[in-house]
Amino acid sequence: MAGKSYVTIKGTKDGLVFLLDDQCEFVALQGELNEKLDKHVQQFTGPIIHIFIKLGARHLEEEEKESIRDIFRKQGNLLIQSIESDPPADDPAAKKAPMLHSMSAIVRSGQTVDVDGHLLLLGDVNPGGTIRCTGDVYVIGALRGTVHAGSDGNGEAIIAASLMRPTQLRIADVISRPPDEWTSAEPWMEYAFLRDGTMAIDKMSSLSRQRKEVMQFKGV
Repeated sequence: MAGKSYVTIKGTKDGLVFLLDDQCEFVALQGELNEKLDKHVQQFTGPIIHIFIKLGARHLEEEEKESIRDIFRKQGNLLIQSIESDPPADDPAAKKAPMLHSMSAIVRSGQTVDVDGHLLLLGDVNPGGTIRCTGDVYVIGALRGTVHAGSDGNGEAIIAASLMRPTQLRIADVISRPPDEWTSAEPWMEYAFLRDGTMAIDKMSSLSRQRKEVMQFKGV
């Protein structure tokens, strides 16, 4: 057959492996399978030969798999053991979104709140209080204590507060500037984020430009 071969046959101690091209049209694949089996009919005689079919990234319906089995049945000693496709590649976009947890409380001195996911806190974080969160932290109140967002290394996490007066902020492994640099007379809610590996702050109304999915969390 001229051009690219769609069927590659490899021998193993367990039998024969048929590697089928996963980019060509299925009818072309069927045609080459028929031709190769007819061409090598004398080699496929005698004792039972176990056949393992690898489809690559191609995924077939059961009816299509049966059509392949029919091709091999013409050779009475070829016994199909498996017809397998490669497992689908992980899609980062399909990963489960972090959950948004909400709580109404005051995190007092000596208290630590640990959350897996995002946290919406309706209350204050007092000096000496600590929040650690694998996702974002939103404080609807005064943030005067310590908050560590993206504690599992997520540098995309943010920390937002109605009143930003932290003792310390940390996102992933980056620690905030000295507390006196956070003093602001502005009345709006602010958020801290990483910009080029450095902690930065902006007003909350700017967040939608940076994080379009911010309002799409799944709550509990």
